[in-house]
Amino acid sequence: MTRPHVLLSVAASIDGYIDDASPQRLRLSDAADFDRVDQVRADSDAILVGAQTLRSDNPRLLVDNAERRAARLAAGKPEFPLKVTVSASGDLAPELRFWHYGGDKLVYSTAAAAPKLTARLAGLAEVVDLGTELDFGALLDDLGRRGVDRLMVEGGTRIHTAFLADDLADELHLAIAPILVGDIAAPRFLDPADFPGAPHRRMRLTGVTQVGDVAVLRYLPKAETV
Repeated sequence: MTRPHVLLSVAASIDGYIDDASPQRLRLSDAADFDRVDQVRADSDAILVGAQTLRSDNPRLLVDNAERRAARLAAGKPEFPLKVTVSASGDLAPELRFWHYGGDKLVYSTAAAAPKLTARLAGLAEVVDLGTELDFGALLDDLGRRGVDRLMVEGGTRIHTAFLADDLADELHLAIAPILVGDIAAPRFLDPADFPGAPHRRMRLTGVTQVGDVAVLRYLPKAETV
């Protein structure tokens, strides 16, 4: 059994925010960058977002381009990648759009919350009990057993922080939008954490691409310490 390749995908402002503090979602990417993200989704076997992202943004989390979906079907894959979320509390409403679009859905939760979620999401998603706490290594092991080779992680802050703090990310796509947020109440890309090798371990930069007015930086987080 092999764990999937984990790609973290995030758009952030120049000052490191992934949203503002208003009720409406801040659109950091332009149309060209959203299309790039759609291609990354189409190339993935599964897409993961955290419960807070579902509650705050209420995304459908789909591959939007019909030609890309057709290419997946032609390659013998499901039309849409597996959609995955994580919730320790089980506070996920069945009305969220995430459950009602696309293909299969999977929720990783704790022993305390899994029974409630199983009842609440009956017919909408499979719920997996990870034990007393959320273990992201165990999550990857389970996805590997399900045949997921490539996992795209789209946030939010807690999820990206957990994958990097646990040294579980293989690749990072960081899209920098040409805006400043400057609001202390707004969410940032990462929370403070005990990151492996910090602050001396350097990620390896493998590419810088201009997409519309966004700069997309591609890093390998597990690069050797120098």
